[in-house]
Amino acid sequence: MSGDGTRCVRGGEPGTHEIGDPVHRGPVLTSTYHLGRPEDAGDGSDFYARAGNPTWREFEAAVGELDGGPCTVFPSGMAAIAAVLRAFGTPERGVLLPADGYYVARALADEELRPLGVPVAYCATAGDWELAIVRHRPALVLLETPSNPGLEVCDIAAVVTAAHKVGAVVAVDNTTATPLGQRPLDLGADLVVASDTKALGGHGDLLLGHVSAADPLHAERIRGFRTRGGAIAGPMETWLALRGLGTLDLRLARQADNARALALALRETGGVHDVRWPGLPDDPAHTLAARQMRRWNGVLRFTLADVHAVSEFLSRTTLVDSATSFGGLRTAADRRARWGDAVPDGLVRLSCGIEDTDDLVADVLGAVRAAV
Repeated sequence: MSGDGTRCVRGGEPGTHEIGDPVHRGPVLTSTYHLGRPEDAGDGSDFYARAGNPTWREFEAAVGELDGGPCTVFPSGMAAIAAVLRAFGTPERGVLLPADGYYVARALADEELRPLGVPVAYCATAGDWELAIVRHRPALVLLETPSNPGLEVCDIAAVVTAAHKVGAVVAVDNTTATPLGQRPLDLGADLVVASDTKALGGHGDLLLGHVSAADPLHAERIRGFRTRGGAIAGPMETWLALRGLGTLDLRLARQADNARALALALRETGGVHDVRWPGLPDDPAHTLAARQMRRWNGVLRFTLADVHAVSEFLSRTTLVDSATSFGGLRTAADRRARWGDAVPDGLVRLSCGIEDTDDLVADVLGAVRAAV
């Protein structure tokens, strides 16, 4: 297998090229395709943009190679999660989700699945998943590891073993880790889902998501949900994400370097509490994370005294954007309690960009010290 950087740059390309072919193919912007004669129908060619697009397939081939299974692109990470929940959650057995994962996924389960009679249960990411699986016997188990925003970690392989004993499908939200940082399908998961709006696209200029599957039948089911439900990605956004993917390897390395330096510095700074980054050897999640993750990323968390301290920090920094997404080129910070997460008022999720490490550390520490 080629290295991470090679697969990011070359993934999804056709095997051969003709003289005059563009090196960088652009997006295919069309809603309709030539059908030919009536007897030509059904030969597998594209026929309507809701069902297929060459740009999708190029992106899906590249990401599927990184994930280790056939990939289906969606217009956002939440569209991808919604497809998984609706496709595999059943009224008979329901779904089991992380209690401390992305809050919109919980809202979708509570506000859309419950009214349809689908049982919804929760377990903390660092909690006893095996007990929860035995108790609830769900049809679908959705994990998020490392979790957002807490950066807690659960044992994917152990959860998969317990879930498969009761016939449950296991999906892992891999947004925080990225496909370079973690390959849940290799650990036995059935599905991997991610918001490619974040690190994979990497430039903060698109919305996109995907689902990859270990079983081609699961992939076909997910693809059918996309086609029937119409949750389709725009070719331009898909092409932009494919272009962004080419630098994921490089971006992830700098982001992880920045996160390590910031986490170490913040732990020695007065007024800053509960600094968490799984890459630190003494982080509570490190031992498990190191066993199942291939690489670290650039997202860390820390807690300041209160809302005022966070506000002061954000007003005094010059290299940190106050923004709610993560994984981009620019460092961004978000006070997560504002969205309803059950976290302290002063908890900050900070996503390191690719700024020079010394500049970023100096800026963040100066702003924090002024704020506390």
